[in-house]
Amino acid sequence: MSTAQRTDAPFTELVDLASRLLGAGVIATNEDTFADAENLLVAAPAQFRPHTFGHKGQIMDGWESRRRRGVSAGQPHPDDEDHDWAIVRLGAAGVVRGVVVDTAHFTGNHPETASVQGASVPGHPSPEEVLAAEWTDLVPRTPLRGDTAHAFAVADPTRYTHVRLNIWPDGGVARLRVHGEVLPDPRHLAGLTFDLAAQEYGGVAEAASDRYYSSPHHLNAPGRPAVMGDGWETRRRRDKSHDWVRIALAAHGEVLAAEVDTSCFVANAPGWAELVGHDGESETVLLPRTRLQPDTRHHFRLPPGVPVTHVRINVYPDGGLARLRLTGRLTEAGRDAMALRWFNALPAAEAGAVLAAAGLAPAPAGGRPLGDAAGIRALYGS
Repeated sequence: MSTAQRTDAPFTELVDLASRLLGAGVIATNEDTFADAENLLVAAPAQFRPHTFGHKGQIMDGWESRRRRGVSAGQPHPDDEDHDWAIVRLGAAGVVRGVVVDTAHFTGNHPETASVQGASVPGHPSPEEVLAAEWTDLVPRTPLRGDTAHAFAVADPTRYTHVRLNIWPDGGVARLRVHGEVLPDPRHLAGLTFDLAAQEYGGVAEAASDRYYSSPHHLNAPGRPAVMGDGWETRRRRDKSHDWVRIALAAHGEVLAAEVDTSCFVANAPGWAELVGHDGESETVLLPRTRLQPDTRHHFRLPPGVPVTHVRINVYPDGGLARLRLTGRLTEAGRDAMALRWFNALPAAEAGAVLAAAGLAPAPAGGRPLGDAAGIRALYGS
C-alpha cells in the first residue's frame, strides 16, 4: 500500500505556504517534458490510473523530467551534479517550518536524491531575478524513496518568498508542500480593514473540539467553498455540549464584522453559533448565540472597540461550517507586533534595505536596532 500523502509530522498542521489557493505558482523549471511542474502544487493527493498513455508515455500526476544522458557514447551517464529543478513562488511569504516531498506513485522513476532551498526576493520579481537570488538550503541533499511522503522539519527562522526543489539526477515528484507561519509585509496592511482571521495574513485555526470529518483549517482558507468537504465538519454529538474552533488573528485587532458561512451544509449545519473574543486576559462575547440557516452566508456587524488576539466560534450543538471571515483593523500594538516579527525574520541585506527606505540607521552586523516604538512604526510609515 502506498505510504504517500501520509505523515504525522506536527508541522503539517501549519498553513501550506505553497498552496495554489494562496496564490502560489511554479515560476520556472529547467525540465518537465513528461509531466508539468505545476502539478507539484495541486491541492488533492496524487492519483494514478494505470495504462493511461499519452504520446510521451504513462500519464503521471506530478512533475516528471526526462531521463538524463551523458555527453557521449564513451560517457553515457550524467555527471554527479547534473540535476533538475523547479522554483515555486510561495502564495504567502513566511517562515518555513517543514517541507513534504511526496513521490506518490513514482516507483521506478523517482529521483535518487533531492534538496529544498529558500530565497527572499521582495516585490514582484521576474523569474530571472529569482534565479539570480541568494539561495539557502532548507533541506540539504538527501535520499528519496519511491511512493513515499518525505517529511523534513526546517529550523531556519528566516522569512522566504520562494523555494526551489532540486532533484538528482532526474525523475518524478508528485507533490511539494511547504508548511510554515505566514509573515505578511505590514506596509501592505497598515491603515486597512481586512480579514484578520485569513490564512493569507497570518490567521491560524490553532485548536478545535473536533475534526472528525474535515479540518478546522478550512474555516479561514482563501476562496469560496465548492463542496461540503471544503469546510469544517464535526461528528454528531450525543451529549449536551457543543463544538468550537479557536482562531489566532493575524495580530491584535478590532473585529468589526463577521461572516459565518454554512454554504454546502444543508442537512448538517449547526443550529446556532456564538463568537467569543480573547485578548490574553479576558473574554468578551462579540456575537451572542445566534440562529443559523443551512447553506447560507450570514453577515453580522459586531460592537466596535473590542480589541482581541483570538476569536473562538462556538457551534451548537455540532455540524459544519464552510468559512469564517472576521473583517477588522489592527490596533497600534498589533501593527507594531506584526512589523517587528516581519522585520526580525528578513534576511540581513533585505532588512538593511528596509531600514534605509524608512530613513533609519543601518543595523550593525547581526543587530536589529528597533527597541523603541517610533523605530518600529517607521517601518510601516506610521
